[in-house]
Amino acid sequence: MPKLSIDGTEVEVADGTTVLRACEQAGVEIPRFCFHERLSIAGNCRMCLVEQVGVPKPVASCAMPVTEGMQILTQSERVQAAREGVMEFLLVNHPLDCPICDQGGECDLQDQALYYGRVRSRFREAKRAVSDKDFGPLVKTVMTRCIHCTRCVRFMDEVAGVPELGTMGRGEDMEIVAALEGCLHSELAGNVVDLCPVGALTSKPYAFAARPWELSHTESVDVLDGAGSAIRIDARDGRVLRVLPRVNEDINEEWIGDRSRHAVDGLAVRRLDQPWLRRNGAFEPVSWDAALAAVATALQDAAPARTAALAGDLVGLEGMAALADLMRARGVASVDCRQDGGAVGAGVPASWRFNATIAGIDRADAVLLVGTNPRREAPVINARIRRRWRATGIPIARIGPAIDLTYPVTELGDGPDALAELARGTHPFVAALGQARYPLIVVGSGALARADGAVILGLARQVAEAADAARADWNGFSVLQRCAARAGGLELGMVPAEGGLDSRGMVSAANEGGLDFLYLLGADEIDPEAFRDTFTVYQGHHADRGARRADVLLPAAAYTEQEATYVNTEGRPQRARPAHPPPGGARPDWKIPVALAARMGSPLPYDSLAGLWRRIEAAHPHLAEIGQLPPPAPLTSFGDAGGELDGAPFTEVVPDYYRTCPISRASATMAACARAVADA
Repeated sequence: MPKLSIDGTEVEVADGTTVLRACEQAGVEIPRFCFHERLSIAGNCRMCLVEQVGVPKPVASCAMPVTEGMQILTQSERVQAAREGVMEFLLVNHPLDCPICDQGGECDLQDQALYYGRVRSRFREAKRAVSDKDFGPLVKTVMTRCIHCTRCVRFMDEVAGVPELGTMGRGEDMEIVAALEGCLHSELAGNVVDLCPVGALTSKPYAFAARPWELSHTESVDVLDGAGSAIRIDARDGRVLRVLPRVNEDINEEWIGDRSRHAVDGLAVRRLDQPWLRRNGAFEPVSWDAALAAVATALQDAAPARTAALAGDLVGLEGMAALADLMRARGVASVDCRQDGGAVGAGVPASWRFNATIAGIDRADAVLLVGTNPRREAPVINARIRRRWRATGIPIARIGPAIDLTYPVTELGDGPDALAELARGTHPFVAALGQARYPLIVVGSGALARADGAVILGLARQVAEAADAARADWNGFSVLQRCAARAGGLELGMVPAEGGLDSRGMVSAANEGGLDFLYLLGADEIDPEAFRDTFTVYQGHHADRGARRADVLLPAAAYTEQEATYVNTEGRPQRARPAHPPPGGARPDWKIPVALAARMGSPLPYDSLAGLWRRIEAAHPHLAEIGQLPPPAPLTSFGDAGGELDGAPFTEVVPDYYRTCPISRASATMAACARAVADA
């Protein structure tokens, strides 16, 4: 490990460390624009210049590796003059429009010009102007501000895997351009706004909405996919204006998907903010007392065997636990959290978790994707797989429809027959899995929602066992849940009891007149027409699909308006925090079943959020460890490997990435993105 001197202090660093990194380890701040920890080194901006004793010119610290005995000065007169000169050049053509720039208050150029720039410029030449580019509905461009750091270019090429941005021209004529203007075809494209150190790329939906010091900031967790990315919610006057990623190295690093970032405008429209009751075929607004009375009467009149409850994809643990307790107190066996009819059951956590963990992808040396498209189901996980491929070139194979995942894959077939061959050991890819020390088998939750889902689950388990992917130090069998609530519902055991109906059984029973009462807790991804003759209660925050045939609508809070716990696809519990109160008379999810039970004269054993948490933690202690991974689950026998496959090919379960839930379907921004992609 080489030793060097930084401003007179001796520092020892690892081999291959750059001078900039060494300075950071020594606690010395080095200004930079083009350098980013997760991107390749470009050395464009020269703002990171430092003085190396014995070298006649300043050196770019971001690109200079440390050598033994090197002496670095970061505050000398030569360094200060170099930084002032670089800043002077950067501002030659930069427009003086800080008062109207959305980057104001969060601009690296502003900050560094203050601390490292000259008092005045010596240039009097006319500033150049650059035409703005069309990067689609999410990214607004003011390219005259661009300082050519190429962070956006490198991100799209290296992380997103969609190399649609590049540079054209040289010197004064250099510009950042898109291969095809109109849309950036990546589910991660919005991250270029965070990367841009100036105001050249800003958020188009957020344009001129607010200044950063006007916003309240709430640390929370994303629920629009199953990854559970760390986010920050920025709100003002009771409305969410934007969502930004927070750094979480174990899950999303510092990226989030475009839907998670920009669907928030859907939180303000099509909201349920008061109870509604259907009378004579039309909805009428009613009081909470009248709505709960109607629900209580219908629930008490219905026989437990003809009563069911179904939880949706955006519901936290608290709401599901309260509803499950209400139904169990009534003797109802037909409760389910699997709207899609997935074959995964409660009791065997390894059968529904991403057991390898998201960070564990960095160890994988062979990947098999079964009936999943991680690019649309969980873009940050797909980016992690791509990063692993870029670093090591690991073999990646897929069973499913041929879709660009941003990295090369070996196509094994589009149906489950190839999986059966792998389980029998007759497929050529068995050799690649067998040679791998850390094989990763990723099964999509959509693949398990087929009629033969239990068979697919069992075959995938057999493949993992044959590849020695289930050991004490590594469990490569991983199910990618695409819904935020699914893993949590399974952890709680919100599946039918003996003799109960699952979601498919509920639909069949309703069509045959065998269901009298149905409680939909934010369940919108199920055909409402099946329940046209069933008394249906819909509790949710948007008037979406689940509300179409409902008899009573109970307004609930969205994930940005209540404190709730979500379990991501790894089984990691995380806490969502309220950024502002819910609108109108909407209530947190857990309060409504509690109030309904009290109305029926059989109150639940808690009436506060703290009491509900104690009940959940007593039954499931690991759910109290917020932010921590659960204990490893053994890969015991599950699934039905000996069953019959139907032979139909796997299909795309997320055909439209931008509209997958009530919030995103209500979002005008997501609708614009869907149109832009369709027109491209």
